[in-house]
Amino acid sequence: MIEKKALVEILDALAHEARLDVFVALVEAGPPGLSAGGLASALGIAPNALSFHLNRLRRSGLVESWRDGQHIVYAARYEHVEGLMAFLGERCCARSDEACSPACDARRTPGGEPRPEPAGPASGAGS
Repeated sequence: MIEKKALVEILDALAHEARLDVFVALVEAGPPGLSAGGLASALGIAPNALSFHLNRLRRSGLVESWRDGQHIVYAARYEHVEGLMAFLGERCCARSDEACSPACDARRTPGGEPRPEPAGPASGAGS
């Protein structure tokens, strides 16, 4: 489970229009990511401003980067997005007897209790 402090960092990082645009572009690009230059031209953001926003997203854990030749490539870190969604999903209508949305309804049992998390892969099979 992702910690509350990390969730605050994630939400704070996304609470800016340009950073949200950058992050959405990286999510849409998938695991191969995008170069900083490609992001700057696609979004029409000045390179120095883009660098500032990418650093903020990276500090929050939403973005990772690596060097590919002369380019720096950025990609979304999906595990943090999944952590945010799990945090919110677990609390969906938690204090209500009624489901507040179809997505919330799918996360609860017919009796209204949260569905248990799926079990991870079995480890040490046969031991």
